[in-house]
Amino acid sequence: MSKTLQAVRGMNDLLPQDAPLWQFLEDTTRAVFEQYGYRLMRTPIVEPTPLFVRSIGEVTDIVEKEMYSFEDAMNGEKLTLRPEATAGLVRAAIEHNILYEGPKRVWTSGPMFRHERPQKGRYRQFHQFDVEALGFAGPDVDAEQILMLSRLWQKLGFKDVALHVNSIGDVDARKSHREALVKYFEAHADQLDEDGKRRLYTNPLRTLDTKNPKMLALVEGAPKLKDYLGEQERVHFEGVRARLDAAGLKYTVNPRLVRGFDYYNRTVFEFIGKGRDWELTIAGGGRYDGLLEQLGGKPAAACGFGFGVERVIMLMQEQPPIQVDSSDVYVVYADGLERHAFYVAEQLRDRDLSVALHGTPDGKTASFKSQMKKADASGARFAIVLGADEVAAGLVSVKNLREGGEQQKLPLNDVARAVKRVALNTV
Repeated sequence: MSKTLQAVRGMNDLLPQDAPLWQFLEDTTRAVFEQYGYRLMRTPIVEPTPLFVRSIGEVTDIVEKEMYSFEDAMNGEKLTLRPEATAGLVRAAIEHNILYEGPKRVWTSGPMFRHERPQKGRYRQFHQFDVEALGFAGPDVDAEQILMLSRLWQKLGFKDVALHVNSIGDVDARKSHREALVKYFEAHADQLDEDGKRRLYTNPLRTLDTKNPKMLALVEGAPKLKDYLGEQERVHFEGVRARLDAAGLKYTVNPRLVRGFDYYNRTVFEFIGKGRDWELTIAGGGRYDGLLEQLGGKPAAACGFGFGVERVIMLMQEQPPIQVDSSDVYVVYADGLERHAFYVAEQLRDRDLSVALHGTPDGKTASFKSQMKKADASGARFAIVLGADEVAAGLVSVKNLREGGEQQKLPLNDVARAVKRVALNTV
């Protein structure tokens, strides 16, 4: 017997019993994004490797050791499975000149890939929703995106999600701050861990985001970026905060907050979710005004964020159960009435109802009792019961599975109206 094949470590299957929660999240997210005027945009999962080197930064963990990169056997082109979505969306915006008619609000979703050690909430193939506002320079769009995420968390029933915000300034501010950081860390080189030493002259800003508890006191005493911000950067950040304050949204200004990609400037933010025994960043983003020009486009401001679907699902699983929509009706039928059941199911679908048909998994029609158990477990609101007497009389039996188990016989034409009336609470 040949060996059973399994999925690649860190790349997970989505099973049918888990799909409703994912679908609820996806549907809710799309609805919120549409409320704010964001439109769908899709890009390939494979992009030229230089796209990510130029945008994310050559001296980052992702580019140095986490990207799935390979050489195209046909032409030798260096390609990479996308580790994030922003670079691809910006590449597409430049390539198709979508800002010609003005700024754009767009979103996308799909799988991303990073070759890192799988652990809770961190996988080699993971899924993200990604939002970008291209061509908007003011602080209003920064606040808009933060508030949009906050609205999504409310829709999902989250109670304990913390928002952290910061400004990392523009190029000149970061350059001055970087020089001060290098001097500071050089004077305390004996306290740096291996990552800190490696990044000392390439990306010392990332050391501020260390998770090493032994370095927290050192980092706390490091020069603060806020002391190097220019007037425009200060005004922009104050504008973001003023809009969040006006909306009544609570947040923490975290001077240690930076983002892992080189393209960020000015506003950065993260939402941190707390489970029973874990705490993880579930969404993060910020402004990246120089990226379009950096990738060969015309200069344009931009701001965006991404959130990890798997991490948000983890948090959803720790909330009170969400009533996920299932089929409107489940069709149960007697032996010999399979064809009629199919006809009834199609007629109901023609009337815009979602219908689950029991079927014959083993080639035989199950008993009414067995089918009714399946109907009840399916989450459907109604069972349509087809017996010989009903068929002979041109009727179907409709049983309310959720509210008292009431059952009545109706002509097929009346079933859809009856089901919809109950669904809309109009009876």
